[in-house]
Amino acid sequence: MSSAARSIATLLIGTGALFLGNGLLQTLLPIRAQLEAFSASTIGLMGAVYFAGFAVGCLVGPPAVKRVGHIRCFAGFAALAAAATLVYPLAVDPLAWSILRGFTGLCLAVLYMVVESWLNDQSSNEVRGGVLSVYIIVTNVVTLGGQLMVNLDDPMGWPLFSLVAMLVALSLVPLSLTDTAAPKPIATAQLRIARLYRYSPAGFIGCLAVGMVEGAFWTLGPVFAQGRALPVAEITLFMGAFVAGGTVSQWPLGRLSDHVDRRWVMAGCSLGTVGTGLALAFPALDSTALAFGLAGLHGAFMVPLYALCLAHANDYAPNERLVETSSGLLLVYAAGAVIGPLVIGPAMERFGPGGLFLAMAVILGLLALFLLARMLVRPIAAAGERVEFVPVPKTTPSVYTLETDD
Repeated sequence: MSSAARSIATLLIGTGALFLGNGLLQTLLPIRAQLEAFSASTIGLMGAVYFAGFAVGCLVGPPAVKRVGHIRCFAGFAALAAAATLVYPLAVDPLAWSILRGFTGLCLAVLYMVVESWLNDQSSNEVRGGVLSVYIIVTNVVTLGGQLMVNLDDPMGWPLFSLVAMLVALSLVPLSLTDTAAPKPIATAQLRIARLYRYSPAGFIGCLAVGMVEGAFWTLGPVFAQGRALPVAEITLFMGAFVAGGTVSQWPLGRLSDHVDRRWVMAGCSLGTVGTGLALAFPALDSTALAFGLAGLHGAFMVPLYALCLAHANDYAPNERLVETSSGLLLVYAAGAVIGPLVIGPAMERFGPGGLFLAMAVILGLLALFLLARMLVRPIAAAGERVEFVPVPKTTPSVYTLETDD
């Protein structure tokens, strides 16, 4: 095995442990919060603060890495994230948990940034696309595995929180012991609202809307399942079905969008998500299999939307601005993810658990109408200007350098 391949494998092992722990934590916290009688609005606030912290981490990460280097930065923020996880069962309080979620989001953004910039540095132009694909597969699979790990113990106890801390701490080992030279400095993401919107109104509004619904779903999806009286084991399978559906559908929908106006695919996915969301919102879900099937379809329609919006925006952005455009739209997505839980949490209190999917249906229904209207205003990009679809995780701006050939 070459030095670069060995380094990439080492990084993916560390990434796997990190995403495994975060997958467990992001499902455990809403379940535990609901059991502690936190309101849906409070749980939504926790999710909003998490994504706000994540956005801040995308901005503070590059200068932190520049000051102390990749390995020390990863070690420091991983230790902070692990320590913060152990505080949750010690301070079961809405305010304390909200602060912890924001701090955890900041730490994770920096950790993902270190890993992704390192992967890019170790990837040659010939294998960069393959490395990105493997990275996405690893992160999706281990996130699903982390969600299922909630079944290992009682969510009301402390062992699951300790397990998260252990996994985050273990992610330190491969990166700390690697003999690979430190990669190049990380570029700072820039958010130029007017320029991003000018490049692609559909991509900009799409990323904002998708951030709203996904931020709400990841924060309040387990609360919805609890409200439908699903046991913990079935809640994890419900959330896992969403991830599995989205993992399977990204490539075929993305490839389809390479051959037609992407806005048709984006609008179709939005309307498909509306349909599956309404089906989840209204029935009592007496059939568990039906609930899992609908969750899988829901993920199949919703998860690819972000990458589709990104590809559409890059169709119109200048080549020298592709990474900047992608990085900026990630922060637009994060802004939406802050707004979504704050708006949709109260909707769940007013309309019950189904209020989650009702509110999401309204947002994505409006997005579909906006996309259809934009097709009347702006023609499809010329064939020579269109980029190839690439499924990307919503982690940090550093992942977008893996898309480029320079």
